[in-house]
Amino acid sequence: MRLLLTPFVLIGFLAAATPFLTGCSDYGYLESVTVAGSTTILPIAEVAAEKFVQSTPDASVLVSGMGSSAGIEAVSTGTADIGTSSRHLRPNESHDLVDIPIAYDGIAVIVNLSNPIDELTTEQLRDIYGGAITNWREVGGDDIPIDLINRDEASGTRDAFTEAVMDDTPFDVGAVILPGTGQVREVVTRSAGAIGYISVGFVSPRFGTNPVKALVIDGVDPTRENVGNGVYPISRTLHFFTLGEPDGLTKRYIEYVLSDAVQFGAVVDAGYIPVTWRGEE
Repeated sequence: MRLLLTPFVLIGFLAAATPFLTGCSDYGYLESVTVAGSTTILPIAEVAAEKFVQSTPDASVLVSGMGSSAGIEAVSTGTADIGTSSRHLRPNESHDLVDIPIAYDGIAVIVNLSNPIDELTTEQLRDIYGGAITNWREVGGDDIPIDLINRDEASGTRDAFTEAVMDDTPFDVGAVILPGTGQVREVVTRSAGAIGYISVGFVSPRFGTNPVKALVIDGVDPTRENVGNGVYPISRTLHFFTLGEPDGLTKRYIEYVLSDAVQFGAVVDAGYIPVTWRGEE
C-alpha cells in the first residue's frame, strides 16, 4: 500500500480487502470524501484531489484504485462517496446510482516494439483473444507464439473491450490474467510475442520504464481526435457514480473535476478526452 499524507489530502492505493478510511476526526479534518474504483481513472482523481484540497481547508479526499467493480460496490453500499468506473453499470448493479461522465477514453491494443505488426482488424483481434489465432505469422508477423494478456473480470477495461471486440466470443482460457493496467503494460514491454490492451492514456512511456506500440485497429489510429469523434472502434466513457444526487463536499469535488482546470489539465495530461471536448487539438 502506498499512502501519501499531505496537510489536507490523503491518497492511497488500498487493497480490495482493506477497509476504507471513513472517519477524519483522528486526522483533524472536518470533512472528507472517499473515491474508490477504476485504476484507469486513478490519475485524474489523484491529481484533482491534490489540487482541490489546496483551496479547501480542513478537508480530505481519499483516493484508491481497486477496479471498477469494487468501486461500484463501494459506493452502492455507502463505503465510498464516489465510485469510479471505466465501464457502464451492469443490469444487476444498483439503479439508485447517479452516473456522472467525467471523460472519454479509447482502449489501445499494445504489442512489443519488436513486433513488426502495426495493424489488426477487429475480427483478427477477436480471433486472437478467442484463441483461434495463436501465432503471429497467421496475421503477417513473425513465426512466434502469441502471448495473450487479459484483464481480470473485475476490470472495467475488460468489460469495455469485451463489448467492443468480442461479440459474444468467449476469451481464451489460456490467457495470462493481470489485475492492473501497469502490469499489462510492463509484461508487454518484456515479451516479444505479447499482446494486451490498456487505456490510450497509459501508452505514453511516462507510465512505464519501456515503450510499447499501440496498433491501428480497422485502419484507425487510437488518437485523441479519433476517440473524441467516435471513429476509433474501441472507445468508452469514464464515470463517477454517487448514491443519489451528490451534495456537500462530494458535490464540490465533482464540480472541480468537471471544471476546465481539471478537464483541460489532468484529463488531457492523462491522455483522455474532456467531456466538454469539441474536437480541438
